Amino acid sequence: MAGTHRLPRWAHDLGAGDRTAMAEVATAFRLVHRTIVAPDWTGTARTTEADRALRTRTLCDHGVHGLLDSFRPLMVWRPPVLHVRYPEDRDLHLGGRGVRLIPSHFCWNTPIALADPTLPQVLAYPVAHPATWAPQATRDKRAEALATVIGRTRSRVLTCLESTATTGEIARRLGISAPSASEHVAALREIDLAHSRRVGAHVVHTLTPLGAALLSGDLPEQPSVVASGLSPVPAAVRR
Repeated sequence: MAGTHRLPRWAHDLGAGDRTAMAEVATAFRLVHRTIVAPDWTGTARTTEADRALRTRTLCDHGVHGLLDSFRPLMVWRPPVLHVRYPEDRDLHLGGRGVRLIPSHFCWNTPIALADPTLPQVLAYPVAHPATWAPQATRDKRAEALATVIGRTRSRVLTCLESTATTGEIARRLGISAPSASEHVAALREIDLAHSRRVGAHVVHTLTPLGAALLSGDLPEQPSVVASGLSPVPAAVRR
């Protein structure tokens, strides 16, 4: 905390708006994002969205009390106080302001709150990381699982479109008839997994971003990500 630890010199420069210090911090953030965050952003989005969906369902089914009680043992809800496992012992009185709860993939063991009690309060809490969180953990069996969901031949057609192909090329590669290949491509196209375009005398089929995502297990890239949280209003948060 700022009140108990002496800040390094660069932090004072940053607080004073020093351009060099700000540029160095921005560069460091970009480097961390490029090397640590970006390579597995799909897994990050998956765990946080799964937690958000679960909490939203709990809120709808059981109300604010049920939602806050679902955070055990990380947090314990004893109305009107939310007791949070926290590195230091202190009380925060919200005074009706509410608290924004944000699931965090990068928060571990204990929730993280703002140091300044006068600001609108945010409580980032760690989401559960499944045993299969490692990106490669389930990829070896992806083709088998995909065949179970959409059918073996159709999954092979989807895989064939990874490098683009005409109907005739799909039929020859997979050893199926041209009408069958056309039927499978049409079915994939209907659910936006494949795209077809006439080029000269041939119709060339390719994967859509959604089709590529299904094949690889990676979510299609979104234009932007907006952080949001649930905002129940406990009377106080004890940390």
